[in-house]
Amino acid sequence: MFYGITDPLTFILGTIVIVLLPGPNSLYVMSVASRHGIAAGYRGACGIFVGDTVLMLLSATGMASLLHTTPALFMAVKYAGAAYLAWLGVGLLRAAVAGWRRPAAAEAAPRPVDAARPFRTALLISLLNPKAILFFVSFFVQFVDPGYAWPALTFLILGVIVQVCSAAYLSALIFGGVRLAALFRRRQRLAAAASGSVGGLFIGFGAKLANATLG
Repeated sequence: MFYGITDPLTFILGTIVIVLLPGPNSLYVMSVASRHGIAAGYRGACGIFVGDTVLMLLSATGMASLLHTTPALFMAVKYAGAAYLAWLGVGLLRAAVAGWRRPAAAEAAPRPVDAARPFRTALLISLLNPKAILFFVSFFVQFVDPGYAWPALTFLILGVIVQVCSAAYLSALIFGGVRLAALFRRRQRLAAAASGSVGGLFIGFGAKLANATLG
């Protein structure tokens, strides 16, 4: 046992696998990096870090269990998150249609983006996901020794492990997204098709979240 963590190796391996699973968080960060650059991508990543930290604090304090014991609250958060993901997806689809229709000879100038927008959007994506909250509750509890004298230290170490894995993965996606943007820059319709595909995935994530259950 390491500082109240019952099985550190299993936790690290499980965290890596879970972080690598595709989801709206990672997809948004890669998308915003490909459209607005590395700095915007990292602002989005910071939104994910803050959102995950809030979820972990809620889990550590037991407040997140309210979603499990209050079905009405779970439903409200679930549908709010689903609607937000769908709204983002529709926005990307509209941008893809506009890009597809733009004459090939006309190269669009990069659109300015509010510096705080990637952070705010990523933060909301992270927080409006009740399944993520329930995951943190069930996943963390399995690796915390209830008899350890300083459980806060245990949760802190677990949280740092998650954030380090997340930071490494999101950094790879940010730089990968920028490289994809360079590839698509002269292929306008290919870029529009990629943006539309991402929009469709967001709508799909929203539909999946809307059908999520507490079980």
